[in-house]
Amino acid sequence: MAISLEQLRDVVAKDAAIRRVQRLLPAGGPGDKIFPPTYPGEGRNAPARHVFETRRIDGEDVPCVLIDSVQSQANRLEEALLSALHEARITMPHIVVDFTGVSASDGSDLSDLGKITSLQAPHRIFDAVIRDSELDGVAFTETDHYRVLLLAKPTNALQLFKLGPSSLLFGAWNSTGEGGGLGAKFTRCIVSEIIGVSAAEGQKGAVRIDPLGIRADVKVVGGPLTWTLASGAKGEKALRPSEIVHSNIISNLAPGGVTIDYALHAAVITCAGLRRLKFPDTKDEGAGRTVLAALGLVALTLQDEAGYALRSRCDLVCEGRVPFEIVHPDGTVDQFEITAEDAISVLNEAVKAAKSAGFPWNEEPIRLVPQDRLVELVAQSRAKGLAGETEAEDG
Repeated sequence: MAISLEQLRDVVAKDAAIRRVQRLLPAGGPGDKIFPPTYPGEGRNAPARHVFETRRIDGEDVPCVLIDSVQSQANRLEEALLSALHEARITMPHIVVDFTGVSASDGSDLSDLGKITSLQAPHRIFDAVIRDSELDGVAFTETDHYRVLLLAKPTNALQLFKLGPSSLLFGAWNSTGEGGGLGAKFTRCIVSEIIGVSAAEGQKGAVRIDPLGIRADVKVVGGPLTWTLASGAKGEKALRPSEIVHSNIISNLAPGGVTIDYALHAAVITCAGLRRLKFPDTKDEGAGRTVLAALGLVALTLQDEAGYALRSRCDLVCEGRVPFEIVHPDGTVDQFEITAEDAISVLNEAVKAAKSAGFPWNEEPIRLVPQDRLVELVAQSRAKGLAGETEAEDG
């Protein structure tokens, strides 16, 4: 069956969750190696590694590998919503910081940064990029928009709904808010993750053949952008050309890539979590929660349309389509099918109902520009990077 607005509203009001567990396979077919993300190993110089863990599946302990984390999936779902906004398939309140035409005092142009939205910023609507921008010449922190954000909390989420409802869906934390980082936290109402099941680790190696025929025994000094030929003087710190990315480079074999039986993409929209969000001064709080649930369905179905090209050598395809499930409080389930266009239609109906219940829905974003101090911070950081300066470790 499909799901209507009335049914979705009833699910959000009474049921535990909406979920889907989709099986995926490597695009290259069974047995094809894929490359999940790598994370820093333990210890200062430890090599990067994939994340393996044992999970309990069908009563068995099964070796699994993390293919796309909850955080990464959230970013991909937000990217799908942003693409739909750009294509005018949906409307949604959000904030934009526009670097177009912005130049620093040294004349460097930052226009290539484009427009950074609350769907892209790491901390969403509470991100420092938004905080350190301005609206019509007024610092954002001095505007009424920011003042109401400071008051936002799960029991008073209306203003956050007004400025950026996706932050309620994907979670946000006002870490620079009132109380020195003790600002309001909004937990995720959607969780999506992809793992590889029955994972076996592989190995990788690489060879770079230098087209110039530069030999390893001809030494240089300096960094990649400032190097000169070594003179052979005593005490000179000579380097091999490979250390400035010249000469043949042959890497040792190292762990890399995995083969899997299949991947599992598990996505859950928590109705119980949505019900924790309160919207005082509206006629019907459930109308706003239904909008958020519909927005989650739109994001998931738009990701289906976009496909699972997760990173280099990590393309997955669905092993047949499976329906979504409504999880009732007693654990029983009902199923429903929904396409991206169906989900968008339900979202539009939900927004219309929410407006009637007193919820704001700004179809045009709030447009900010970066403050001068932020522009100079970016410009000076770029200048150091272009000069080849090594970045010091933070903290």
